[in-house]
Order: sequence, then C-alpha cells, then structure tokens
Amino acid sequence: MIQLEQLQIAIIGLGYVGLPLAVEFGKKVSVVGFDIYQKRIDELKSGQDHTLEVNHEELKKAIFLTYSSDLKDLNSANFYIVTVPTPIDDFKQPDLTPLIKASMTIGKVLKKGDVVVYESTVYPGATEEICIPVLEKESGLKFNIDFFVGYSPERINPGDKNRHVTNILKITSGSTPEIADYIDQVYNLIIKAGTYQAPNIKVAEAAKVIENTQRDVNIALINELALIFNKMGIDTEDVLKAAGTKWNFLPFRPGLVGGHCIGVDPYYLTHKAQSIGLHPEIILAARRLNDRMGEYVATQLIKEMVKQRIQVVDSKILVMGLSFKENCPDIRNTKIVDMVKALKEYDLDIDIYDPWVDVAEAEHEYGLAPIQALDASSYDAIVIAVAHEQFKAMPIQEFHALGKEKYVLYDLKYILQKDESNIRL
Repeated sequence: MIQLEQLQIAIIGLGYVGLPLAVEFGKKVSVVGFDIYQKRIDELKSGQDHTLEVNHEELKKAIFLTYSSDLKDLNSANFYIVTVPTPIDDFKQPDLTPLIKASMTIGKVLKKGDVVVYESTVYPGATEEICIPVLEKESGLKFNIDFFVGYSPERINPGDKNRHVTNILKITSGSTPEIADYIDQVYNLIIKAGTYQAPNIKVAEAAKVIENTQRDVNIALINELALIFNKMGIDTEDVLKAAGTKWNFLPFRPGLVGGHCIGVDPYYLTHKAQSIGLHPEIILAARRLNDRMGEYVATQLIKEMVKQRIQVVDSKILVMGLSFKENCPDIRNTKIVDMVKALKEYDLDIDIYDPWVDVAEAEHEYGLAPIQALDASSYDAIVIAVAHEQFKAMPIQEFHALGKEKYVLYDLKYILQKDESNIRL
C-alpha cells in the first residue's frame, strides 16, 4: 500500500465537486486536476472558476496543483478520486456513461498498488458492479490484489460559502479494512470536520443516495400541503411558521426541486429497488409531485392574471431567476425551465433575468436567452423564482417599478412581506 508521504493524487472531473477537492489537496500534496474539457483546463490555468466555488486567491494557494486534459499526465498518480456527474436520462434512468468513461480512463493508467475512490452519486452496489469490472478490463489488473477501491460520497452544496469541503464531515469506505483506514487517513489531511468510516462501500453509497431522497420526500410533503392550503385559501407560510413553533417540526418550504442532487439521486435508488423486485411507492410519488410543481406554479400565475383582468395572450412576463438555487450559477436540472415551458403554452412573451447565470450556457442547455437589464413599467406579471441576494435586497418599490400600472407579483420564495405580493406558493 502507498505511504502518505508518497501520495500523488489525481482528481477526475473538475466541476462543483472536483475543483474544491483538488484545491484543498493541492495545498498539501501533489495533485493533477484532470478534465476532458480543454476549455475548463484553460480557464483554471488562468486562475478563474466560472462555477464560483473557488475564488482566484484560493486557486493560487494550491501550489501543488496542476491541471491537464492529457492522459499521460495521470501516469504518476497513485490515488485517483472520481468526481464526474451522474445524471439521469430522458426516461429518468441512471446515466452512468460519465462514470464508466472515467473508469476507462483510469484503467488505462492504473498500476499495481493504486487506489481509486469514487465520489459520484450512485445506487448501492454500482461501484462494485459497474466500475470495478471496467477498471479490471482496461488495466488487466485484479481487484483487491493489484489495486483497491473506495467510496466517499460528495456533500458539496453549490453556492454555500459557509459549508466548504473542509468543514463538512466526510463519509469514507474501502474495499478492505486496511484500505478503508488508508483512504480515511488521506481525507483527514484536508477535512477539518473529521470523517466517518462506513463499514463497507455499499453502506457509503446508500448513505449518500438517501440523504437527498429524504429531502426530496420532505419537500414533496410540504409541496402537497401547499396545494391543499392554496385550495382552501390558507397562506402556507403562515401555517409553516405556526407549526414551526414546535421543537421537532422540520423547517422545509415548498418550491421547485431541481439541481443535480435532490431532483436526480432518488431515481438512482428507485432504479436499484425496481431491479431487485421492489416498487418504492413513497419515493416515486414524491418525485412525481415535485416534478409537477413547475406546471402548477405557471397555472397559479395565469389564474391570478385572469382574476386581475389582465389579458394573458401576448402579455409580458418577467421570471427572476434561472439557476436551480440561490446565489449560484448552476443551472443543471433547474425546474424554472418547467415553469417557463408551461407558461409559453399561453402565448406569452417571457423575459428571464438572472445575474448569476452564464447566458451562453443557458442558451446551449435550454435554448433560453436571459436578458442583461430590466425595463421599467414593462411587465404584466413578475415571478420571483430564485432567492438571489440581489433580489432579496430589492425594496418593494423596485419590483413595482418593473410592473405595469396593473400587474401580478408572484413571490415563489417568500422574500417579500405577505402583503407585498399578489400570490405566494
């Protein structure tokens, strides 16, 4: 087994998860940050990070970190960490293509004694059933004889400047007890919050996938309550504030559940459950309900416009926010697009404004072109869809200035006072 003083790390995938990890390790030991996109490598070499997870000063502190898209630069590594995305396809089935390709890449340079750790979200068993056979095939080496594997699920929260990779407790695991201890020691080089060593890889995989599944189910419950209370003419936020006075009431809020984790991870677990003959009713019901919320929000807005005697067809709507969450440029699996798609069925003219989002990326991913400036007195309806700090800092007069003499203001994120908007979720 490799000794810590001989440690040479390669991080495969330099996105929201991989880059912060590479930077922290790069302050301590030799690290190669590897990504297949040369544009990303060039960006990082210039000291910039478009994800805004790591600033220029932090990048400079990683004095032992180099960036590459060249396979040969991985030859010197002996500890590989895989942080590629694990999305779902159009049929809501796990798409393991990035994970398999990353495993193939590592397999081409894998040597005796090397360790490979996966951080990407998967279903329990995927590391041993999918990844390890690929490593064996590409390398010609034998698992747990020539090379070893671990799983340490990522817990990055994009846009969160308080919970950084170093102060989030890390789950670790390994394919043998000795390797599990070694992997744990490696992560403890940078994780100030400490580590929790799971008894095996499957437990670590399962722990990751249920973290976001639990949140998804809880949010679905609150979304369903919002549907009920809206129908009854009761303000949902008022109810949640009242219920929240009890010590053990969980502080979830209704909303559009998107992003690369909560809206995706449950499908990995349900896929595995169905493959072993179980039908996970609660998890899938929660997913269906949360996936319908974009259309529901659009319908509520149209109903309010009709009540206000505002002509719907050819009206002009402003959607404030496109990223999947506040103070973050990440638009992966954002459910704002579901709402926009539903609104477009009414022949509306829709502007999207988001100061955090890259316009070219939005056009490439969704065919949407966010505007760069807001026009006064232009809109028949305004939807506050994301609670960006810029929007929260706006006084109510600035929202009014954007609307026409008569307009609808839909506060989807509860950033305004109750009496300052026409409608809330």
